Parts: sequence; structure tokens; C-alpha cells
Amino acid sequence: MKTLGASLKSVESGKVTITVPFQDSLTQQHGYFHAGVLTSIVDSACGYAALTTAPDEHEVLSVEFKINFLKPASAKHLIAIGQVIQSGQRLTICEGTVYNETMEKILAKMMATIIAVKITG
Repeated sequence: MKTLGASLKSVESGKVTITVPFQDSLTQQHGYFHAGVLTSIVDSACGYAALTTAPDEHEVLSVEFKINFLKPASAKHLIAIGQVIQSGQRLTICEGTVYNETMEKILAKMMATIIAVKITG
């Protein structure tokens, strides 16, 4: 996240918001944010949201996700919100949304499955 210049903006139980400012180094050939940037921040937002509901002494890992890009990512900064849909003992299902800076446009949607793993050592 440091490489992208991403920031953790808010953390609530089951909901996390991450933002990233526009930088030329994060664009693809047409000058839009690269799809990998959107994917990275919304995956992290979902993971951290899942972590807020994970048992003590556990970390989380993404098991799988599906992302749909709805519009070209042209924005001053991106806002990614990850939200827990259902939290189980091992698996947590999250929904992620990436918005433009005004939150008027949904740029991408993600569904993610996150696993809680016991910290060892």
C-alpha cells in the first residue's frame, strides 16, 4: 500500500475505507488508474474489514475474489470501501466498492472470500 500512496481512512467493525491519490505512475496507457491499483486497494479494504470480525490471534488472507470494472477509473483519488457481508468461523464474505473522489461514480465492484488463519510462533 505504501508504494501506491494508499491511506487507511476509516475502520469500523466490518467496514474499512482506503483511499489513493492520482499519480501518473499508477496509470495505464490511456491515463486512467490501472486496474491493478483498484484491485489492490479494494482487496485490502475487504481484508481489513474481515480482520475486524476475525477471532483474536488470527490474521486474514484472501481466498478468492471477483472484480468487475464498471467505468474507466478517471479520478483525483480513489475511495475503496470493504464491507463484511457474512462472517463465519473460518471464512468471511465481503463486498468491495471503488468510487471516484466525489463518490458519485462506482468504478468497480468486488466480491471476496477471506479466510482467518491462526497466528503461530
